[in-house]
Amino acid sequence: MKATDAPHTPGPDRRRLKARQTRNALAEAAVELILERGPAATTVEAIAERADVTRRTFSRHFTGKEDAALDFVRGDGERINALLRARPAGEPPLLAYRRAVRAWLADQDDPAHHLRPRMRRLLTLVDTEPALFAAYERIRVDAQEESIRIIAERLGTDDVRDMRPAVVVDAAAGVLTAALRIWARGGGDDDSGAADLAALVERAYDALISEAATAAADTSSEQ
Repeated sequence: MKATDAPHTPGPDRRRLKARQTRNALAEAAVELILERGPAATTVEAIAERADVTRRTFSRHFTGKEDAALDFVRGDGERINALLRARPAGEPPLLAYRRAVRAWLADQDDPAHHLRPRMRRLLTLVDTEPALFAAYERIRVDAQEESIRIIAERLGTDDVRDMRPAVVVDAAAGVLTAALRIWARGGGDDDSGAADLAALVERAYDALISEAATAAADTSSEQ
């Protein structure tokens, strides 16, 4: 057999693309079914069937239906952390996080997953369904742990002994979480709230900075 006659073997890039497409299809199917039927009536088997894959394939990508439905949360956390790593080295940590979030929300080429159709409904459901809430919190905490490591590296410090990275990230990520919760409760089922979310996040960060400045001034006056 000539070398040119050898069967074609997909390269690593092609396999990664196929795996990503499969993962996305499963995540979309999970969101659709949970919103159509509710979490209790949605099974992993039904998600796999909707995505046209096997139950075994589902298990290669996700640990459960909640994990699949909230995969967009994981993806957004990864993007924010990538943008945080790219911020200028001399930028103060809280400002760096805020600007990373701003860039994430402003990206028109790859819009934040929160702004896709049905995401408001899903985020609202997270507050009322314990299993979804637990999965959401686990994913969110994982992303924040990575953010803490990034901030510690920027400060040239140890995130175990130095509390500053954790304090900055917990505050900055908490602001984003609060803004997202308020936005989700605002209603709507399409992406028309994109500008509203970005503006709400900016107001939330302004509120944090204002409160921190007031607290600092009050502390100084007592000394």
